[in-house]
Amino acid sequence: MTERDLEKLKYPIGKFIAPENYSNEYLSEKIKEIENLPEKLEKETAHLTDEQLDTPYRPGGWTVRQVIHHCAESHMNCFIRIKWTLTENNPVIKAYDEVMWSELPDNLKMPVQPTLDLLKGLHFRIAYIMKNLSENDLEKTFVHPSDNSENKLKKIIGTYAWHGNHHLAHITSLKKHKNWD
Repeated sequence: MTERDLEKLKYPIGKFIAPENYSNEYLSEKIKEIENLPEKLEKETAHLTDEQLDTPYRPGGWTVRQVIHHCAESHMNCFIRIKWTLTENNPVIKAYDEVMWSELPDNLKMPVQPTLDLLKGLHFRIAYIMKNLSENDLEKTFVHPSDNSENKLKKIIGTYAWHGNHHLAHITSLKKHKNWD
């Protein structure tokens, strides 16, 4: 497998590119994508066997099961980051080691349905809070400790919409490659 092939498997929809302008239309579209992710994940995985759920989406990559659990973990962190940002002045958020989390027993063995159920409620709440952000709220920032970068809430909307679509594409690309449809 070439480096280019591996990169395409890692980033089937490309890497996130922040827009120059966070228009109301852009933000509404991204919030809708966030809102709809749990339904799409469930649709794509509801009929997969345990063997299929335990198949990595690429060589050296996570299994479908790990991807689903990772989405919930990452998006729980997103929700908390938004809450911190709305209630504190430019907080430094807590980072987590997503690779180490992915190797814990719940990510390796647990059924995906409880996580899909969790995502439904979580994404309803994330979308609800995002839909109710004021213009001032959208400009509020938090600091990510890994690189000390300031991140505006409006960017987080685009980032997490991309993140969900990115992992959904890992699953749909694998299903297509394996002819699981």
